[in-house]
Amino acid sequence: MPLNIDWQQILLHWMNLAILAGGLYFLLCKPVKQFMDKREEYYRQLDREANEKLAEAQRVKAEYQEKMEGAEEEIHQTRAKIQQAAQQSAQEQLTQAQAQAKQIVDRARTEAEHSRERALKESQRELRRLAAEATRRLALQEDPFDQFLDLAERGEDDEE
Repeated sequence: MPLNIDWQQILLHWMNLAILAGGLYFLLCKPVKQFMDKREEYYRQLDREANEKLAEAQRVKAEYQEKMEGAEEEIHQTRAKIQQAAQQSAQEQLTQAQAQAKQIVDRARTEAEHSRERALKESQRELRRLAAEATRRLALQEDPFDQFLDLAERGEDDEE
């Protein structure tokens, strides 16, 4: 052998390597493969659960969106009803106020009319009294100027 190569030794080393590789494969590779399979299944399970939770969260979000839209519509309807009721109440109060104002004005007109009639009757009585007094004085033949002054003095005393 020129390079001092022993083919028998090389073949035995190759066989030893094959036996070692086969033994290690069965001893180490099988448990590692099982561990890796379990680990892969665990992460697949986590992924499935995460996807299910995400789908559930999206479904709940959609429900809440629908409820929010429904609530907004309900709020809008309620607000419209309240505004309508407030306008109706304001209109009723305005109508009542107008009716009260009309009653007050009518009452004031009536009272003013009565006051005017009383003042007119009072002035007519005063004129009759003055006319009667003037007639009586004329009948007594007093000086008309003195009579007028006496009547005027009496009128001032009566007013006070």
